[in-house]
Amino acid sequence: MTVANIFNNVSKHSQMFSFNIPLHMEHLAYAIMELEGNNMNYVVSNTVSLSELESYFSEDYVYFGDVVNMPETSDRQAGIIWELLSLRQGSPVLELGCGYGRIANRLAERGARVAGLDISPMLLKKAEADAAERGVNVEYVLGDMRSLPWRDRFDAAFLWYTTFGYFDDADNERVLREAASSLRKGGRLLIDHPNRLDFLRHKSPICYVAQRNDDVRIDIFSNDVLSDRSNLDRIIVRDGCVRRTNLSFRQYGFSEYVRMLRSAGFETVEAYGQEGGAFTYDSSRLVVVAYK
Repeated sequence: MTVANIFNNVSKHSQMFSFNIPLHMEHLAYAIMELEGNNMNYVVSNTVSLSELESYFSEDYVYFGDVVNMPETSDRQAGIIWELLSLRQGSPVLELGCGYGRIANRLAERGARVAGLDISPMLLKKAEADAAERGVNVEYVLGDMRSLPWRDRFDAAFLWYTTFGYFDDADNERVLREAASSLRKGGRLLIDHPNRLDFLRHKSPICYVAQRNDDVRIDIFSNDVLSDRSNLDRIIVRDGCVRRTNLSFRQYGFSEYVRMLRSAGFETVEAYGQEGGAFTYDSSRLVVVAYK
């Protein structure tokens, strides 16, 4: 793919972001040349290693966090999770892949008793600092969502903002079994994920652009239809440096979720669209709520 083609893709698709911000073109060109120099070719695996996850969810991820998800957006999403999981004051709830506490700390402010697990010590440190600033107490734990330290403890658990599907099918289903084991009888599990049907309607690759001050983040998504995985090539241009990371996640349809969740020990499974609305083929998100 040539520089011109990538530039046209960015220009064509960047308006898909609700946070579209005018770019300094020299920074965008710098990132695009970096992409072309690497030919945008990398080997796509059916799983993501923990080291790759830590590399992707780095300080750069936090730096652009409030641009991609503004505080009022995070407030609204925490409210949606609260309602869909039927949380109450004192409800014990677990977030898997909690990151820097964007949602977990807001649920704690609402009165839930929250635990958060993540594989990144840096993100957990940011989450703890934010919790201290908000005056809330959240139990943050360093760990792998495929092997949880809790059994029969929580009323609810959730994986938000495409936090499911990083591994191969066997390990993804292991995550669901571990989540089920952490829940009490009657517990609820929520998973928020892109709607595969809507995602595949767009011509690949799709380019998303975000800017904070003079720094730029470019995300280029492509689909591997043979493996049902979405692949993200991310370029960060920040403080005069260019960094590149990759991420891959499995795209599941609702019927696949039903099969996996029932196998993991859940009895009923419901589907919602973005922000808890009705789920249709053109919903941008698929929100699954399963009941143990």
